[in-house]
Amino acid sequence: MRGDPSGLHPDIGQIGRLDQRGDSAHSIGMSGEQHDFSHLDRAGRATAGVARSPRLAIMLTIGVGIGLAWFLLAAMAIRGAKSRPAGAPGDMLLKNLPSLPLPDFLDRFFALCLAPAPFAGPTGLQAAALVVMWFLMAVATMLPSASPLIRTYCEIADTARIKGEPVVHPLVLVAGYLATWLGASVGFAVLTLAVYAFVGSGRMLDPAVGLAGAAVLLVAGLYQFSGLKQACLEKCRNPFSILFANWSAKPGRIFRLGLEQGIWCLGCCWALMLVMFAVGAMNVFWMTLIGLFTLIEKQTTGRVASRVAGAILLVWAVALLLVSA
Repeated sequence: MRGDPSGLHPDIGQIGRLDQRGDSAHSIGMSGEQHDFSHLDRAGRATAGVARSPRLAIMLTIGVGIGLAWFLLAAMAIRGAKSRPAGAPGDMLLKNLPSLPLPDFLDRFFALCLAPAPFAGPTGLQAAALVVMWFLMAVATMLPSASPLIRTYCEIADTARIKGEPVVHPLVLVAGYLATWLGASVGFAVLTLAVYAFVGSGRMLDPAVGLAGAAVLLVAGLYQFSGLKQACLEKCRNPFSILFANWSAKPGRIFRLGLEQGIWCLGCCWALMLVMFAVGAMNVFWMTLIGLFTLIEKQTTGRVASRVAGAILLVWAVALLLVSA
């Protein structure tokens, strides 16, 4: 079935070989004979409705994951702002927010991420904590922009399921997508250690100033004008065509499809993630801005948004160099 899901979407027509075995499954599914929940109370009917709709269940699961990532990042940002003598962007507001009581293991995790640079303890522990931190940032800021891909896959999968076709669970696609960002998080963690080893003072995740800050802004700004950026962006903007060309009932292929889409997304956004070095990796306000920009950039056409963002970053880099001179 790979590469030929034309019977799985109502806008493309029907596949002849699905008709015979799909009609009976379709009639049962539409008649509701096997899904009569009238004997249940209101809560039971609501629960059964969620269970009967994989698309709704998947989107709820992803939404909960994104919300949890934002919660942990916000809690870490509040701890960082309260313990930071010098004010970073947004610290004044964060210092006025209450610190939420958290389990001890989260306190240890936050302490590793917010430790002074260079870290006095085992580097491996801090590196692992930074990988988790960057992965949480990817889930919070990048996974929402993948929602059109996931929603489209769920729509096609629902239609295939009604026709009696085998379907790979959508979470396999999501797992592949997140696996790419987990690998990228390892790279960002290593880069974090390298940047703050170069700076040689301050605390991990504080804004990088001087040459280090200007360099990351310069790279991020120039990349916004590159052809590779636009090529990756076009792939992210057309999830249906990608799914149509690569549809499969094999979990391994769907996982690989998620990996590939994650790579295209990483190609779009890795340079924007570098901006977090210049503003402080725990700056939730810039995280929100980057997440919103990424979502808008992938939902619009043309290059205006990318070029405007690139110009702003380049001007910012030059200003930081002049101030540091």
